[in-house]
Amino acid sequence: MTAPLTDGDLTLRLALDDALVVRFEVENGQPLGTVEIRRTTPGVGLVMWALDGGAELAQRALRLLSEYAFDELGLERLQVEVDVELRSSARVAIRSGFRREGVLRGAALVEGERRDVAVYGMRVDDPRPDTVTGWTALMDSTLPKKRVIAHVVVRDTRGRVLLCQVSYKKDLELPGGVVEPDEDPATGASREMEEELGTALPLLGVLAIDWLPRWEGWGDAVEILYDGGVHDPALIDRLQPDGFEIRGVSWHAPDALVGLVSPLNARRLPMILAAPDQLHNLSNGTPIIS
Repeated sequence: MTAPLTDGDLTLRLALDDALVVRFEVENGQPLGTVEIRRTTPGVGLVMWALDGGAELAQRALRLLSEYAFDELGLERLQVEVDVELRSSARVAIRSGFRREGVLRGAALVEGERRDVAVYGMRVDDPRPDTVTGWTALMDSTLPKKRVIAHVVVRDTRGRVLLCQVSYKKDLELPGGVVEPDEDPATGASREMEEELGTALPLLGVLAIDWLPRWEGWGDAVEILYDGGVHDPALIDRLQPDGFEIRGVSWHAPDALVGLVSPLNARRLPMILAAPDQLHNLSNGTPIIS
């Protein structure tokens, strides 16, 4: 028989233990509700609760239940699924040690309406929420993750800019691309150039920092435009487009970009090329006026 679980004040008493569900009744001198684990796949359990008494009490109950699941049931992962509108339940999940992992779009049907469901997970080897690394990992899981883009502005001695014909859109684009996780932007810019053009030119500094709003399905992003230097026009003959993402490269004058590049680059590139010795602080290609 399973002994009650307790933290000295709150008590969980086993009420059901079968092949699918392990349920505990929760009390602190009076009945407060239930917490349970539903076995979904081998080693994984879905945690649910129906409790009176507030968020702190629910958090304490879930912490007791989680340790029982790992230590006694031998589970390796626990999961909580919460309607994204139920912010109090989301806080309970986080403070109980569950990291936010993503959103299942339209996964729940509530009164005939499709609702998004946020998924929170905890592994048996995760640092616990009462440790420094455990708490920072929990907070990190809830904070925004903004995309970072690093492009390189390469000029020739005639004042033209190097642009790439890419395979996935009509607009000509600067060399570079999205920075990978745990990669600094300058390294990302050099890596992208090497992958796309077979050559990573030295980066001489930052020409512009731009914020990009949501656009055509993309989330917002921060973009850094690096100075790839001024080169002889013959540089283009040394470049080796990968033939997959980059189909070709060419030089273009700043006053001839409209219709060739995106409206964003048509706004900002002539301005940047006209003043390459200053740092341009931009928002959607427009100078930020302080």
